[in-house]
Amino acid sequence: MWRDLLPLGRDAGSTGYRRYAWTGADADCRAWFRAQAEARGLTYEVDRNGNQWAWLGDPDAGDAVVTGSHLDSVPDGGAFDGPLGVVSSFAALDELRDRGAVFTRPLAITNFGDEEGARFGLACVGSRLAAGQLTVEKAHQLTDADGISLPQAMERAGYDPEAIGADDERLARIGAFVELHVEQGRALDLSGDPVGVASAIWPHGRWRFDFSGEANHAGTTRLEDRRDPMLTYAQTVLAAREQAARHGALATFGKVGVEPNGVNAIPSLVRGWLDSRAADQETLDAVVGGIERAAAERARTDGVDVSVTRESFTPVVEFAHDLRDRLAKMLGGVPVLPTGAGHDAGILSATVPTAMLFVRNPTGVSHSPAEHAAEDDCVAGVRALADVLEGLACS
Repeated sequence: MWRDLLPLGRDAGSTGYRRYAWTGADADCRAWFRAQAEARGLTYEVDRNGNQWAWLGDPDAGDAVVTGSHLDSVPDGGAFDGPLGVVSSFAALDELRDRGAVFTRPLAITNFGDEEGARFGLACVGSRLAAGQLTVEKAHQLTDADGISLPQAMERAGYDPEAIGADDERLARIGAFVELHVEQGRALDLSGDPVGVASAIWPHGRWRFDFSGEANHAGTTRLEDRRDPMLTYAQTVLAAREQAARHGALATFGKVGVEPNGVNAIPSLVRGWLDSRAADQETLDAVVGGIERAAAERARTDGVDVSVTRESFTPVVEFAHDLRDRLAKMLGGVPVLPTGAGHDAGILSATVPTAMLFVRNPTGVSHSPAEHAAEDDCVAGVRALADVLEGLACS
């Protein structure tokens, strides 16, 4: 499975992945998922929001155990983020069949669409729509960098954008959702454990900072006559690092747009996107508030206007304690640890009992071609997931 999936959407230059929602690479990944489902005799279906499902047992019976993750990527992302969870889900089912497990509850494997938000700027679109956390109106307003709207992209990929929306009936069928994911950090590497269980997801969000100044000639405009928004942006980036360090949180400007974007032109507009995460809401508010104040203060010095727009936000997620503790006990008391990364499991946790398993990442690197997990640890993850699914779905 891994060998067949590995080349899909891979960029030859960066060696990273560009599996963006509703593109050719995404279609190839979806075809791979369907082939895996059909090869195992599972009932395959796509829901109203484009999420893929592979069912063992009656989908309408209710109280189903669901596992899976996503197949899309960030720009030049790694091979493991998302795909490891999907591949491991199919492999865990194979393992359970080899064990002769008798299923007493329906089991489903899923691939949630557009989890990373790389194309339209909003993470977990597929699960947010299903859970009713993203309205149809707002989803239809999403556009990519080329001005293509989400409905247009879906239509081009052969899906109906008018059908999207909350999927309460489907989510009501689910008794538990367990997502396996490569750890995006080094906690397991430091503890020496191949597998862990998630306790919570930090609150996190994305904010767009617009710095508006005055375009002018880089070679003729005196420094004292400039209204250069790049200076304000640069100081705001430094302020983000300072605020994050002060509060024990995380803050990153990882995406920037510049107009007119000329080498010999002072910019008229610099637009930067902030990603910030913290262990609790109070800390996150303090970090983002501190960054906004620093931006406004510097903007006054530079003669620049600044505006801030919150584009997405996910509050703290405490995974269902009884399910979390049950999984940790099933696996012999593995570490229970929080994460700063968002996941579909976090979105679904508001309506469905959810839990997560993490597989050791020896370097902690993620969202990069250097992302890696050792084969032995991946196998340990499959066996752990199989143990969990057996405990939840089998007699």
